[in-house]
Amino acid sequence: MPEVLKAPLVVEFPFTRSLGPVQSAFLTGLRERVVLGVRTTDGRTLVPPVEYDPVTADELRDLVEVAPTGTVTTWAWNHAPRRGQPLDTPFAWVLVRLDGADTALLHALDAPGPDAVRTGMRVRVRWAEERSGAVTDIACFEPYDGDPDEPGGHDGRFADMVTGIVAPARLDYVYSPGRAQSAYIEALAERRTVGERCPSCRKVYVPPRGACPTCGVATEERVEVGPRGTVTTYCIVNIKARNLDIEVPYVYAHIALDGADLALHGRIGGIPYDQVRMGLRVEPVWTPDSRHPDHYRPAGEPDADYETYKELL
Repeated sequence: MPEVLKAPLVVEFPFTRSLGPVQSAFLTGLRERVVLGVRTTDGRTLVPPVEYDPVTADELRDLVEVAPTGTVTTWAWNHAPRRGQPLDTPFAWVLVRLDGADTALLHALDAPGPDAVRTGMRVRVRWAEERSGAVTDIACFEPYDGDPDEPGGHDGRFADMVTGIVAPARLDYVYSPGRAQSAYIEALAERRTVGERCPSCRKVYVPPRGACPTCGVATEERVEVGPRGTVTTYCIVNIKARNLDIEVPYVYAHIALDGADLALHGRIGGIPYDQVRMGLRVEPVWTPDSRHPDHYRPAGEPDADYETYKELL
């Protein structure tokens, strides 16, 4: 039985967004140890606040302070915290309706075990020592058996407002290709490019997926394509990517390898970026010990006629 291929894969990027007046006030308030909600036209107080009433769609701007104490409405125990979660020891995820609010806020509860958590228990905000204007300014909730805290009546106006946030997004998983992609990867290790032909429409797809995306039937016939191909379309990249040691500007292109009916992606090198063009004939450049072409360079052939690749744009 052939070895099953697998590899760890991480998808990570920073998500940057600006804030409207309601979210700006809410996050600024957390930085200042103030929890703000927003009041609806029918008198409900929503925490966390939103800019539009989820029931009536009315625009909401009436900010009101609520207490940092509240009641657990429901919960779930987290036996094994993951990277980036609020606590590094087992904790409970809880929905807490803060005193003065009509909706619940999701956060972590620091408790010694699941037996110490119950619906209806009283809790209080534990503030982070260092706060920057993010939901993590609430370090977690903790059990509380004292009197309810009284809100201070803050109206949501601060001297130095938080106007934007950067939220890191990351997905860690183990990827295992199927039969078709495993064959494709193994061929690349031999510096060959292999696709699969659809038995119905006879098109050759690279990289193969094990089924024809047009006809929906399984594909098994392997076809070697390339190594040369044609640039069908391209873009000029002017923003340097983190952890990618390529100087900008550079060109990333769709390349239709000879014999393939689907263009794949590849970087174009060996030519000034402003001389890359549709129809340019290119060939792969391999680096020592690489498992895929590092980039494609001009093959020294005349440009392909538009009619030969227009269906692959």
